[in-house]
Amino acid sequence: MSHDHGIHGHAHHATSAKDPVCGMDVSLDAGKPTGEHAGTVYHFCSQKCHDKFVANPQRYLSPTPAEVEAAPAGAEYICPMHPEVHQIGPGTCPKCGMALEPVLPELDEEDDSEYRDFRRRFWGSLPLTVVVVLLAMAGHLITGLTPAARTWAELLLSAPVVLWAGGPFFVRGWESIIRRSPNMWTLIGIGTGAAFVYSVVAAFAPGLFPASFEAHGRIGVYFEAAAVIVSLTLLGQMLELRARSKTSAAIKSLLGLTPKTARRIRPDGGEEDVPLTHVHVGDILRVRPGEKVPVDGEVTEGASAVDESMLTGESLPVTKRPGDKVIGATLNTSGSLVIRSEKVGAQTVLAQIVQMVAQAQRSKAPMQRLADVVAGYFVVAVVGIALLSFFGWGIFGGERGWLFGLINAVSVLIIACPCALGLATPMSIMVATGKAATQGILFRDAAAIERLREIDTLIVDKTGTLTEGRPAFERAVAAPGLAEDEVLRLAASLDQGSEHPLADAIVRAAREKGLTLDKAEGFESSSGIGVRGSVGGRRLALGNTVLMEQEGADVSPLAAQAEELRREGASVMHLAADGQLLGLLAVADPVKASTPEALAALRQAGLRVIMATGDGETTARAVGQRLGIDEVHGEVKPADKLALVERLQKEGHIVAMAGDGINDAPALARADVGIAMGTGTDVAMNSAQVTLVKGDLRGIARARLLSAATVGNMRQNLAFAFLYNALGVPIAAGVLYPSFGLVLSPIIAAAAMSLSSVSVVGNALRLRGS
Repeated sequence: MSHDHGIHGHAHHATSAKDPVCGMDVSLDAGKPTGEHAGTVYHFCSQKCHDKFVANPQRYLSPTPAEVEAAPAGAEYICPMHPEVHQIGPGTCPKCGMALEPVLPELDEEDDSEYRDFRRRFWGSLPLTVVVVLLAMAGHLITGLTPAARTWAELLLSAPVVLWAGGPFFVRGWESIIRRSPNMWTLIGIGTGAAFVYSVVAAFAPGLFPASFEAHGRIGVYFEAAAVIVSLTLLGQMLELRARSKTSAAIKSLLGLTPKTARRIRPDGGEEDVPLTHVHVGDILRVRPGEKVPVDGEVTEGASAVDESMLTGESLPVTKRPGDKVIGATLNTSGSLVIRSEKVGAQTVLAQIVQMVAQAQRSKAPMQRLADVVAGYFVVAVVGIALLSFFGWGIFGGERGWLFGLINAVSVLIIACPCALGLATPMSIMVATGKAATQGILFRDAAAIERLREIDTLIVDKTGTLTEGRPAFERAVAAPGLAEDEVLRLAASLDQGSEHPLADAIVRAAREKGLTLDKAEGFESSSGIGVRGSVGGRRLALGNTVLMEQEGADVSPLAAQAEELRREGASVMHLAADGQLLGLLAVADPVKASTPEALAALRQAGLRVIMATGDGETTARAVGQRLGIDEVHGEVKPADKLALVERLQKEGHIVAMAGDGINDAPALARADVGIAMGTGTDVAMNSAQVTLVKGDLRGIARARLLSAATVGNMRQNLAFAFLYNALGVPIAAGVLYPSFGLVLSPIIAAAAMSLSSVSVVGNALRLRGS
């Protein structure tokens, strides 16, 4: 076999070869298709790969660089703040300067180069910023350091911070001016730029400035202000990028749900594990107990209980027999199944949920942040005042008027620098998220905190949100002449050998009651209808009415009680011994202890509560009735939950969605605020903006109060920042000069800047006591 060493890459005893089309390892003795090209034998995993290769061998043997590169280049990118902006390939948003994000992230490690770049700039420049601030504040106390030397030291230390670390901000600021959409970057770019340039001129040509600008033997400079603003902004950007990277986590965790391989049964009866991408429609696959179903299909052999709760919200496992449909990524619990694949790739239910989540995240109008709205107006006002100051002084200020005008205009831009404005909202958000975390509420982003107080409608999922999400024994009903505990004891004795979750609930309940269980002999599971076995010499059968018919047991004496239990939302099992009905056992998904109190608090807050669940209509109505929820939607698919959210939003409602399953993910992503249960799936938590760690709905009412307090605090902080600017800007413009001879000295400016920042931080910290 010397002629195919090149492919095998092994020694003479190679047992496998690489498929040149898909790169999969192919067993040489598996009877797989082979093909010869240019004297070399190639092995293929399937006829499909073989046919592709035969059609164009050159493409797979020596792909051109263009072909190799072209694959991922077609990815669509979108702006998180302006969803209408999208393009093919990465770039920045022309409106706000944000880096664009991929619409559908890959499962591979995402590109976090922007975050790494900002992190490098932040940590690289932070020591310089600290030293500059110390020099500015206490440099005059250092003996032997002349005022001029201090100015030059500050210039040398702050130049890398402003010019290198702050470089991207100037680029964004310039772009916002060109595009005529003033935002935070315009303000930061103009403010830091003006402060730095002014200070450089003061260092090189101090003689240009009036004597009133002198303090501590030198013309006052603003190097430390420029450096601090750059460092603070970098920190804010890092936190924001980290939060934004989590939006793709929902889709990633959905993509990660599908098993990587499937067990395919070959026509000759042999079995092999193949990558999921190699499964075609019509393939016969085996699903063993404890494995995930690889693709959507139909059962051809076997019977088992399949846990579909993650996709459908149905809390109890569903019995599957030949002819029944199965969904990819659901969990096969007990028996072995053979299925025929019907939908693969983008056609599967899970793939469609991924698409829905991506679509929902894109179509959700992002809330324009308070500080950005404010910054837009503020930029125009400040630049206007600076120009007025320049021309006012130039025209009416006498012989040195233009110089005074220029200095005062720059002073206006410096004092309006958004130190306090930049801190106003992040500080409140930081304190609020910390406070919320101590109460078991995790906020993923600032927009959720700002939005939560406005919600007027709450849609709740049933399983795992209102209820515990796992079956629990409710009660036993005994036939005349028997005790209920005896019915439970016999059923639990028989069920010890079963893996079914309902059986587990019965055994657990019997043990909690301290009942003595006997050993079951000859245990057999008739999948889907129940179990049989002998306990204490009696032939027992536990299951549904079909099993009772097979056993010849008459279920009519307890039929009314069984129907009543079903109406209350319970699953009912019959127990018979030697063909005689002994009683009923009801297993249900119990309502969480905290749910009634939570719903009462939410209604008191004026919220309209709607229940939407994948569970059957009867169970849904029973739970709704017990909890006093009037609007109940049962048998709802993921797309229906999404449509419900969209319909309510179109009617003008601000909607929150609370859920815990994969079936809730599209609705959680689309709602104004998505709230996930910390006890649920990762997918739900990644799709939502708020997570209730303990899955306790009372957290929603608490989070809403905190949201209102935080937004109030942010507004107070913005008011502080404005008050400071409203006082400082006119003085900087020289309004008081004609009457009082007052122009803004740098010391006053620096003190005012610090004072406003301290007041903002102090006010934000008050939230901790709210």
